[in-house]
Amino acid sequence: MFFRILGPLEVVEGDRSLPLGGPRQRALLAILILRANEVVSSERLADQLWGETPPPTAAKAIQVYVSKLRKLLGEGRLLTRAPGYMVLADSSELDLSQFEQLVSRARQSDPAAASALLREALALWRGPPLADLEYEAFAQTEISRLEELRLAVLEERIDADLTAGGHRDVLGELEALVTAHPLRERLAGQLMLALYRSGRQAEALGAYQDARRVLVEEMGLEPNPALQRLEKAILAQDPALDPPPSPTGASAPAPERAILVAPLDAESIDSLLALAAPLATEPPRELITARALDTSEQTELARVTDDLRARRESLVE
Repeated sequence: MFFRILGPLEVVEGDRSLPLGGPRQRALLAILILRANEVVSSERLADQLWGETPPPTAAKAIQVYVSKLRKLLGEGRLLTRAPGYMVLADSSELDLSQFEQLVSRARQSDPAAASALLREALALWRGPPLADLEYEAFAQTEISRLEELRLAVLEERIDADLTAGGHRDVLGELEALVTAHPLRERLAGQLMLALYRSGRQAEALGAYQDARRVLVEEMGLEPNPALQRLEKAILAQDPALDPPPSPTGASAPAPERAILVAPLDAESIDSLLALAAPLATEPPRELITARALDTSEQTELARVTDDLRARRESLVE
């Protein structure tokens, strides 16, 4: 059995979703799942289901809801424990617990592994938390808390991507997130850094001005000190903002070069062949990371030089 609250409330058994009943019965179950393995008093359940003035029949209604849910969930899942009730569930049966465990593991991992773990955690979300109960009074605080948790973890994942050198990969995502959450300064800073590392300094500074304008107009506040320092660092082209180096031991790919194909005379072909010959055994001197050509590159070089020799012979015949 698997209990899901990171989206509409759902209880899955095998390959089927269990029918959880009407809104109040679902709400009661959600309250118990949010505090799984803890006793929730009948009085608190009544307050959260009906507000400060529950009806005289509240206690009886709760008993009816519990009875129906107990039959649905099976023996040993929903227990009566003074002064109320408790849902028993292992952490592996709760999507929120799985989410929190993945986040905890990510925080102890290197950036690349952290990014993968945080993506796995965020994939557990199926939409806004408790989406089917968003109008229930008890759910408002929980929904806000869980949404803030999701956004904070999303920002952590983007930090991991930026640390791992994935600034270009997150640009589109960051632009959409900043539009959706213009008051989140951490996202604004991440967008500025991603733009700057992608060679778009002017746009990075523009992103700062956009963030500042929204903060001043809507909150009457200047950007926080960290965001202000980031703007100054971008203006100064601070080397500390440069992308991280490639992982140790990784070979940098040779830069792609545009080749202008034009008619060649015999002398030009001789010059090209003289330049090409050493490449088969010596690393290109222009590369920052020197390396010998691999087998496929040697094959391609041989093909090109053979073609040049053929063209040379055709010119002197």
